[in-house]
Amino acid sequence: MKKTFIKSCLLITTGLVVAGCSKFDALNVKPDAASVSQVQVEYFIDNSIIHNQQNPATSERAFILYWQAAGHQISDADGETFSSGAYSDEWIGEYYQEMSESLQYINSAVTVANQQLANGTAKLYTNNLLQVARIWRAYLMSELSDCFGPIPVNAFQGVNPQFSSVKTVYYYMLDELKDATAKMDANVSVQGNSAVTNEDPAFGYDFDKWERYGNSLRLRLAMRLSEVDPAKAQAEFEDADKGKLMTDNSGIFQIQEKPGWDDLSGVYTRSWYVLPIGVSLNNLMLNLGGVKSSDLLPNVITQDLAAAQANVKPADYIGQRFPNQFSTMTNDPSAGYWFNGLPYTVDPRAYQMFYIPGNFNSPTYPAAGAVNQTTVGALRDVNGDTLKLIDAAYTWNPVPDGDLGTKGGPANTNDLNNIYVAANGYVPSLVNKFRTQTAKRVFFAPWETYFLLAEAAVRGWSTPMDGRTAYNDGIASSFQYWGVSQYLSAYLTSSDYNRAGTSVSWDNTTEPGSTHIMNYVDGVTGIPGIATIKYPVNNLYKNGSLRNDLLTKIITQKFIAQTPWLPLEAWSDHRRLGLPFFENVVVEKNIPTLPDLTASNYMTASIKFLPQREPYPSSFKNSDAAGYKQAVDSLGGNDAVLTPLWWAQH
Repeated sequence: MKKTFIKSCLLITTGLVVAGCSKFDALNVKPDAASVSQVQVEYFIDNSIIHNQQNPATSERAFILYWQAAGHQISDADGETFSSGAYSDEWIGEYYQEMSESLQYINSAVTVANQQLANGTAKLYTNNLLQVARIWRAYLMSELSDCFGPIPVNAFQGVNPQFSSVKTVYYYMLDELKDATAKMDANVSVQGNSAVTNEDPAFGYDFDKWERYGNSLRLRLAMRLSEVDPAKAQAEFEDADKGKLMTDNSGIFQIQEKPGWDDLSGVYTRSWYVLPIGVSLNNLMLNLGGVKSSDLLPNVITQDLAAAQANVKPADYIGQRFPNQFSTMTNDPSAGYWFNGLPYTVDPRAYQMFYIPGNFNSPTYPAAGAVNQTTVGALRDVNGDTLKLIDAAYTWNPVPDGDLGTKGGPANTNDLNNIYVAANGYVPSLVNKFRTQTAKRVFFAPWETYFLLAEAAVRGWSTPMDGRTAYNDGIASSFQYWGVSQYLSAYLTSSDYNRAGTSVSWDNTTEPGSTHIMNYVDGVTGIPGIATIKYPVNNLYKNGSLRNDLLTKIITQKFIAQTPWLPLEAWSDHRRLGLPFFENVVVEKNIPTLPDLTASNYMTASIKFLPQREPYPSSFKNSDAAGYKQAVDSLGGNDAVLTPLWWAQH
């Protein structure tokens, strides 16, 4: 089918509503000749949802190298990308184009549904399809705005769009969600009509689930305004939480991935993706929850359980110290150490998310060709001379981002120093089931509803349940998703502090102190020592004075639960609150794209050291100079990576 190309990504008129929609092939007529009565609204919705799933080219650029790099769940393992403020105009342009096409489809759905309702050609369920389209459109707009900032609220309506401020966009989306969920008719059903239900890859047009999603999405967007517009945030949130919400795992908004190279291909499935656990996530998971590795390993180790169990280290051990090989120029509390074993206690979800190096026979471990099938590497000095060989089997180390200078090691993928760049095989990385194109990508899940309710309760807002219940239910929902519910009771009562100084138990809000004592071994000489390890100071939240208060607990658990599917949301929470603690990228050398981060201040947390948004692509600037100026004027700052959005933490 001929595809309509657009001059500017957001300059599309309703005259193109039927262009590019593969579902129209079934009409056996020219797409541009189809009448409104012939066009099926559900086709447009289906195309918009599937298109937003992102083909591998777009997902690598947007999902992996931008959202994950900014969201700190999974390391980008490359200091030259978005975690350090660097970006590619071409890559951002590809994502911007894809999002514009998704919005084209869904705005066409809204237009056609309204026309059919007006001219009497609507079906009994057309009104509900209209509300579904409006709910999904609100999500798409939020995704685009959270990446770039100002966007139009009147695009795809036959006129050149006016770019609106982020505040205007958010008010519009909240109004849309309120109205759309209110107008959903629960008495209308299309269940049993496969011709319709098959066109909804998320819920099969179960309108009850769509209404719940719409209300929970409204909670998300209302909470986004908590720091900049608290009265509006509270009013919208309290109104939304009176409706039906997504609270059961059977109602997760998720899309089935499939093999190939199209919009439904898996976002994590390219063989060249490294996908190691990020430093921020690792600091949150280590020592969290009181569940012992020795109890978890029998369920995940298939190769040599005895060897894995023997490599579990004591709770007070931080690892082998390599200050001359691994950089310490970051505020990561574990910097400079190689953890040559498995943690004594760890969040039970860690081994479900990330494979253990050396566990080659496990179904969690990717097939040969996707990652290294060896764990032995040479630890070298800056001259490239071998200091010692190290076997990374049954060890647990994250991969830092930034400019590692000479401490990155020689460019040899068998060098252990080079784990920072070519980490597969040496460090825990995303498990195989996410790489096989058979997973379901999650867009929204019940745990997020619960954590939003818990945060609202802590803020003193009116909620349908108390904060403790919502918090515990959010963790329970995530544990159910990962199949580790057998550890839930012990986990919820744990007062152990993770590397960031946060515990699980709702009742334990005692601060851990500023330091703790841990044992280490010199990595070269083998001589043991005792180190005073500082808990990180998160200057972005309460001036660094709190590490274990209720809000930190909630966002810590939300961050873990959102891994690996919702890095954009994790990034947005951090921009909003400064939570959870994000370490600075390594700065062995000055990083031009982060000019304020230096060798003298890397122990301080600052929004100047973290990407805040994606710049608009030059394709937009070049094709619509007036619109670009309007967008930047509405942004309130330069069109730059470090310019915070309106709702972001300042």
